[in-house]
Amino acid sequence: MLEQLLPVLPVLALILAAEFVNGWTDAPNAIATVVSTRVLPPYHAVVMAAVLNVVGAMSGTAVAATIGKGIVDPSIINTTTVAAAMVGIIIWSMFAYFMGGIPTSESHALVAGLAGAALATSGPSALLWEGWQKVLIGLLFSTFLGFICAFLIMLALYRIFYRSRPGTVRRIFGRLQILSAAFMAFSHGSNDGQKFIGAFTLALMLGGLIPEFRVSLWVILLCAGTMGIGTALGGWKIIHTMGVRLTKLEPIHGFAAETSAALVIETASRLGIPLSTTHTIGTSIMGVGATKRFSAVRWGIVGEIAMAWILTFPACGLIAYLVAYLATHLR
Repeated sequence: MLEQLLPVLPVLALILAAEFVNGWTDAPNAIATVVSTRVLPPYHAVVMAAVLNVVGAMSGTAVAATIGKGIVDPSIINTTTVAAAMVGIIIWSMFAYFMGGIPTSESHALVAGLAGAALATSGPSALLWEGWQKVLIGLLFSTFLGFICAFLIMLALYRIFYRSRPGTVRRIFGRLQILSAAFMAFSHGSNDGQKFIGAFTLALMLGGLIPEFRVSLWVILLCAGTMGIGTALGGWKIIHTMGVRLTKLEPIHGFAAETSAALVIETASRLGIPLSTTHTIGTSIMGVGATKRFSAVRWGIVGEIAMAWILTFPACGLIAYLVAYLATHLR
């Protein structure tokens, strides 16, 4: 067992490093609105997010299975493929973070990295169309459903509370937003938290440490805990970008955005669809902001975020391809 474990340890370490970066640069999206509206102090929000991310990650394994055996064919790739994908995620996410706190999608980074590395190590036959169909569906979920759902929820709340005093509305949704933020954190774990769990389990299987793809409880706890630590130690630039720079938010807006995003993410999680929680909460915040007036959303910031989203696929895919190619041919 020890002889099998030693070659796989660097790969597992890279997966945990990528999970840490996920917590640092992606998980803060789950608590950005509740912090920006001052409903919860930052560190209280971080603790809540860390705990509920773990609980969410333990709520199912459908997304982990899609990542682990639905994106690339496990029978014709190797641990080099997984390691190269993690390098692509780490480099791209850290670059975007330090270039201005731009949130990136670790979901898209992961599938793009796996695809790029698989192309370098095994060729086009390694890509599985069934899993990529789910990725494309997830892209539609996060981009359009997040915006539309948040827009409709916000319109309904305006209609229900249009005669209420602003102080009363703030007091009501100051309490309700704690619940919506908790729901958002749980849903983030149920989808995003599972992705690196899937990659970790895939590496264990490719390294011969487990006979088949089966997610273990210790893997869930290790990966989810690593993500929680990343969230606690970083992420404040992302919280500022998503919660403050996009549009001005009050608790009622935060409640609508978080509820919308969480509903979309949970639906996708139960269907085994990996989607971008960054996209989903981002478009939900845009949908909420658009109900006030079109100019209430700072579209210049939206453009910066959208450009990072667009570049994630080719950037991570290319980095992972180059790393896998060099690792394969320099042996």
